[in-house]
Amino acid sequence: MKFELPKYHEPDFSLPQFTNAPEVRWEAVEMDGVAPEYFHSTSMYPEYFKINGEWILAKESRMDSSVVICPDGHLEVVENRNLKEGDHVILGRSENCSEGIYVHTTGFQSDENETEDKFVFRQGRSRETSYARDYDRLFELLKYEKEHGNIVWVMGPAFSFDFDARNAMQSLIENGYAHGLMAGNALATHDLEGALLHTALGQDIYTQKTQPNGHYNHLDVINKVRRSGSIEQFIEDYHIDNGIIYSCVKNKVPFVLTGSIRDDGPLPEVIGDAYTGQGAMRSMIRPATCVICLATMLHTIATGNMTPSFRVMPDGSIRPLYLYTVDADEFVVNKLLDRGSLSATTIVTNVQDFISIVAKGLGVMK
Repeated sequence: MKFELPKYHEPDFSLPQFTNAPEVRWEAVEMDGVAPEYFHSTSMYPEYFKINGEWILAKESRMDSSVVICPDGHLEVVENRNLKEGDHVILGRSENCSEGIYVHTTGFQSDENETEDKFVFRQGRSRETSYARDYDRLFELLKYEKEHGNIVWVMGPAFSFDFDARNAMQSLIENGYAHGLMAGNALATHDLEGALLHTALGQDIYTQKTQPNGHYNHLDVINKVRRSGSIEQFIEDYHIDNGIIYSCVKNKVPFVLTGSIRDDGPLPEVIGDAYTGQGAMRSMIRPATCVICLATMLHTIATGNMTPSFRVMPDGSIRPLYLYTVDADEFVVNKLLDRGSLSATTIVTNVQDFISIVAKGLGVMK
């Protein structure tokens, strides 16, 4: 089954609701970082604004931000904390053209899933859901994105604790199925611990047996990386030849590591400032066309908030942005849906099994 991108259907701007709509209103920012009252807050969907008689799409969107009309006429979606005095911020709380704003939620909609039944079982996603079709679609999607898109993985530390999961992710990276990786201090620390000492938090990553004084292992690794000055130099200094982070460095796949208040160390590349880290994550997300979030609730929610449901390509075409969230806990995957990322595909499973299934399905497992 060859993967094909669904076609985007833009609104019919000849309809009366668009032609009769008023021009959008705006107000200048009076204080850096403070939006005007009644500012319009963006969603993950394509949003159009009527300016000088034309409906203009905000191309680089994200949730929970303001829309600024730039001097050259293009629209920029800006986090409220980054607004500057004098910015022209669009006002309006309706989304049906009545204030010159239209949120287009059905641009990629098809009829294949429609049914006349008003009551059906198993509308939600749980451990009991069959994911066979989801996996098959994901395999074809990743093959397509490898050649035509940009795949970003958002990973919790669970992968670094399992021998097969580390190998599977390393194989995906080495075979071109990753264009970026985002994680915290723990994923990188324990992955490098596994590469150097074959342990994660002091447990052997294959046998799961705790090693003598193993609780020092990850702290020793952090110390060694800090002494080397960087992850890349540590890899060279200690002749590291395996693992997720090693594969990123070897294959020049960029990664963003953002820290938390509980981090040990941390590693030199870990960004400790929350907003600097968010900015680095958003920079990595901007070109992404497929984002897969795995066993990290806070990173998943953060990524979901900054990821739109669409991407405007260099040739002007509009395509969907695919967002997957995978976790063993239904609460975690549903949390993303609860926060408004309604276009996410959720899979409830052990992520270590998930990544091995994906690598095997793509034929790259070592």
